Amino acid sequence: MILETVCVGPLEVNCYIVAEHEDGHAIIIDPGSEERKIKKVLEKYKLKPGFVINTHGHYDHIGSDDGFNVPVYVYEKEVDFLRDPNLNLSGIFSKPSWVKAEIRPVKDADILELGGICLKVLHIPGHTPGGIALLMTAPQGNIVFTGDTLFCRGIGRSDLNGGDGAILIKTIKQKLMSLSDETIVYPGHGPSTTIGEERLDNPFLD
Repeated sequence: MILETVCVGPLEVNCYIVAEHEDGHAIIIDPGSEERKIKKVLEKYKLKPGFVINTHGHYDHIGSDDGFNVPVYVYEKEVDFLRDPNLNLSGIFSKPSWVKAEIRPVKDADILELGGICLKVLHIPGHTPGGIALLMTAPQGNIVFTGDTLFCRGIGRSDLNGGDGAILIKTIKQKLMSLSDETIVYPGHGPSTTIGEERLDNPFLD
């Protein structure tokens, strides 16, 4: 399996490229900007884009969605964020932008598959109404991409449009802290961690 992290943009978003093997198709998670940088990793492994997944609709995670000519998956409550610069905050903090690619809404517990890669959608509201994590169920089951819900020793901010800190913490405990300690957490910003480490040392989850 190929799993590459590409740190992109001024807010240092972690874009993830996931593929079953070289010379195949890739899932691109949160291509926030620096399209060329992401494409260099695809070229390195001779990969073609399969589809994009956004863990949520903030501008720093969706800025290069249109750069790969593939569908974009996002939670159903977040579709409007991709289309509205005021909701995705680009109209406030950056140059107003929106996604023009085909948008495919997903629901909680949906499975997104590409080759032998299977990702289960976990709806975790609180940073945004439609924030999600993506739990890998194949080819291995100890990886979760958490977007801006759970970080290494932190959680996502909840003071932006549609945020709710209490709901965020409650849903993290329900859906992420129920995973095994060995599960590797790949967040939307910052270093990776594990569920076990966060269970012990994350000050927001006491």
